Amino acid sequence: LRFANYCMDTTERKQLNAVQVFGRKKTSTAVAHCKEGKGLISVNGRPLTLVEPRALQPKLLEPIQLLGQEYFNGLDIRIRVKGGGQISRIYAIRQALAKGIVAYYQKYVDEASKKEIKNRLIHYDRSLLVADPRRVEPKKFGGPGARARYQKSYR
Repeated sequence: LRFANYCMDTTERKQLNAVQVFGRKKTSTAVAHCKEGKGLISVNGRPLTLVEPRALQPKLLEPIQLLGQEYFNGLDIRIRVKGGGQISRIYAIRQALAKGIVAYYQKYVDEASKKEIKNRLIHYDRSLLVADPRRVEPKKFGGPGARARYQKSYR
């Protein structure tokens, strides 16, 4: 009897329009879950405006200001971010936000508006959609860092 109820529950559920994308910078990874909604954007359960550091708030809001609020009004975006420092987290979040809106419009709206969004974002800053492949080079022996060597003395 329980199994029958479970099967009925899953068939009655309405299919939600949702996409999941990620943004990366150095060791930070931000996963954005975009679905139909009221226009809420949250990062680790907090509103986008409360993300620290405050000095980088304009950088975080760039995708929204570039495209306009009307593109985000019908969407709820939940972002989970892990790893890295404050600045790389901000860059990962903004990339996840931009990639999320492009993926949602590609899957559930039309190709023309997705193309327009993508062109606007790439024209402004390519790193909004394309991840930066640079990573920290590992330290080697014989020196204090990756490339620098200890000073040599002859006497």
